[in-house]
Amino acid sequence: MAEPFRILGIVGSLRSASHNGRLVEAARALAPAGVTVEQFSLRPVEFYDGDVEAAGDPPGVRALKAAIREADALIVATPEYNGAVPGVLQNAIDWTSRPRGDASLTDKPVVVVSASPGPRGGARAHAALRQVLANAGARVVPGPTVTLGGADAAFDANGQLRDGAVRADLTALLTALVESSGVADERRVA
Repeated sequence: MAEPFRILGIVGSLRSASHNGRLVEAARALAPAGVTVEQFSLRPVEFYDGDVEAAGDPPGVRALKAAIREADALIVATPEYNGAVPGVLQNAIDWTSRPRGDASLTDKPVVVVSASPGPRGGARAHAALRQVLANAGARVVPGPTVTLGGADAAFDANGQLRDGAVRADLTALLTALVESSGVADERRVA
């Protein structure tokens, strides 16, 4: 039996009831056959500090880097804080873009999604995060774009996305991520 295609979900919010965490969980439910989606908590990742890095990555950072290396691809979900990427997510990218030449993010296929109670669904943070990830060396898949506005009412009591069009866009995005990886053919992912 073929090994599953593994997508690591990274959520830029530490809140337990995060809309973006729910969006990654929706991706898990919508993943194509042969694809798994696992979520990684950024809570144990301490703030980047070059002195700490020089002494050796702390345990939370080592765990994050290992999870990224073991994954075939990433889905990164970002809220929008003051029109930008949240600090906790930027911090994780700062750690995983290092060391230069051997960073866990280098050439890793990644898609970005965002959710917000506001009408634009975190579009500014979404666009900024795509650029940050590309600058960090990740291979950002071009689309389709999933920015979920009105996230307060977007999920039913079971955590399922209510809007069929959003479900279809998220499914298409996951398919594009798998196809862009170059690994799917080797594993015969449906």
